Amino acid sequence: MREKKLRLIITFHTTTDAMAFEKHCLAAGLPGRLIPVPTSITAGCGMSWMADPADRAALEEAIKKDALKVDALYEVVH
Repeated sequence: MREKKLRLIITFHTTTDAMAFEKHCLAAGLPGRLIPVPTSITAGCGMSWMADPADRAALEEAIKKDALKVDALYEVVH
């Protein structure tokens, strides 16, 4: 079983927003990957972006700079 540790989870209103975020992050070399939304979070769509909390500043900067559509950012043990 995978070790659970603190993760940054970014949720989205729609699957389209999640896929656009993934495309942008891959092109920009930003860390993380798409995963199903953890059961401890309620979100508009069933997909979320998971990254290390240490990468939060870089991801928040990209969200603001490039006007990426996100629902919320959480730090949860996953």
